[in-house]
Amino acid sequence: MGSVVWGCITDFFTYETTKSVVVKSWSVGIINRIVQLLIITYFVGWVFIHEKAYQVTDTGIESSVMTKVKGFGYHNNRVMDVADYVFPPQIIQHSISPLFLPHIPGVITGACINNASESQGRCEIEGWCPAENDNVIIKPMLDVKNFTIFIKNSIRFPLFDVTRGNFPSSMTSEQIKRCTYHPEHNPFCPIFRVGDVLNYTGQDVADLSVKGGEIGINIQWKCNLDLSIEKCIPQYSFTRLDAPFAKNAVSKGYNFRFAKYFKTENGTEFRTLHKAFAIRFDVMVTGHAGKFDTIPTLINLVAAFTSVGLGTVLCDIILLNFLKGADQYKAKKFEEVTCFLLPSVAQSPGSQLSLKHGIKSSSDSGAISLSICDQAM
Repeated sequence: MGSVVWGCITDFFTYETTKSVVVKSWSVGIINRIVQLLIITYFVGWVFIHEKAYQVTDTGIESSVMTKVKGFGYHNNRVMDVADYVFPPQIIQHSISPLFLPHIPGVITGACINNASESQGRCEIEGWCPAENDNVIIKPMLDVKNFTIFIKNSIRFPLFDVTRGNFPSSMTSEQIKRCTYHPEHNPFCPIFRVGDVLNYTGQDVADLSVKGGEIGINIQWKCNLDLSIEKCIPQYSFTRLDAPFAKNAVSKGYNFRFAKYFKTENGTEFRTLHKAFAIRFDVMVTGHAGKFDTIPTLINLVAAFTSVGLGTVLCDIILLNFLKGADQYKAKKFEEVTCFLLPSVAQSPGSQLSLKHGIKSSSDSGAISLSICDQAM
């Protein structure tokens, strides 16, 4: 039992040092260089050039957006302008209680109305008369495709204290009035034609105007602050946000209700209820900025140099398991040296440090050169 404990203690207090073994094998050498080349290409091409891992990045973008819609169209033989067709959703609350049921067009007051011709009474309902009628079909205003949306977007990256706008400060009001956004010919114009935006999303104006829909305008900022600040420019993309519900039987499209109220001379209140099927535009701003920094550069350089050693691990697996002469390689790679053998210079022919026939010592100190066959075991 004591010898076992003593053996564990002596095994624990040991020292391992790297031993260099030169293997002259074409196949293993080619595999080693290919793996190293792939690792270096990955770090240089993807990590440093594409992902710019040498930069510190600010993703906490601060943004503000202001929009204006302009255009005229005909609806029910009436000319409509921006004051008629741009509506924010409004909720008007009345202090009415007690009971509300979704399928009843009003609020139950709790009073019962008795009719002399009927044996039973009816519950009194307070609400607007007549009730909403969903069977009314009104032709949509297709002139919406010629309307324009002006988008004014300003952003700031707080880490670098950099601010930018979505159109050049040198652009005059006359230039803005005459321009229309185009991804290639006029990418910095802040005026977007509704018909063009819908075409970018693959939507048809006539189909979309029947039930409405939600369109997303994404403004993306990707800024490399190691370059000129003038190259920090926005990129626009467009998508239909309610696409998953486009084929649903219920709750498809986008609509909201609003009312206009009137009062006669005798004090009677009336209202006109509008159910608007509309195209909703959501402007979303995303982005990040990057700038060179020493710390991420050093971290990724160390990771790159460390990863190059993976080629050695792969070659060791091949040498130790798949090539003829693996036992020879094991004998030279893993060697135990006891303390009383260290001062000895000349080794006996039968010792572990002796060279077998066909094995030559290299000129480097502490290195051994092996010539093995490139054949699988």
